[in-house]
Amino acid sequence: MPEHALKEWAVTIEALLAGDQVVILRKGGIGEKRFELPHREFFLFPTYLHQRPELVVPSARDRYATVLRPRSDEPEELPLRAWARLHDAFPIEGLEGLEAMRDLHILAPAYAGERLRWRRTQPLWAAVLRVFRIETPPTFRVLPEHGGCVSWVTMQEAITPGDRTAVLDDAAFDDAAARVGEALAGVGAGR
Repeated sequence: MPEHALKEWAVTIEALLAGDQVVILRKGGIGEKRFELPHREFFLFPTYLHQRPELVVPSARDRYATVLRPRSDEPEELPLRAWARLHDAFPIEGLEGLEAMRDLHILAPAYAGERLRWRRTQPLWAAVLRVFRIETPPTFRVLPEHGGCVSWVTMQEAITPGDRTAVLDDAAFDDAAARVGEALAGVGAGR
């Protein structure tokens, strides 16, 4: 069972759970030298830190307005509603890759470009995730060591995802994952 959770904006997790996207764009947190994907299966840990309505495309602002509401702090307890399996990952090293991905995620183009330019020697990773909705989400108590700008959280105690349902059926997921691979193959993104 997964002992790790990937911190991701709550709005992105909502888009993944809705089947609106199967890819996340990551470069790692301020406290990390580089972004890595050391785990094949993990929970998705929703964070509200840094997410703002203007950093996502207008349609996502409307659709996910509730989760984008400004918060003064991170919650003390979180329901872990999403579990993911890493399907594939592609490094994006140039604007052509971002442009090819433009319709496959909810990040605003200007913000995605900022992420690409930050730490220029490191690629922006497009991680394709097979996401599952957890039927009875476990509650995770957020401790001080889980805070900050980091990508991965280690669970202090074993939490199992229990019954879960794939957000997209096999055919829909395969199609969405193929669109990501095809978009990036056209600009020479590699693994």
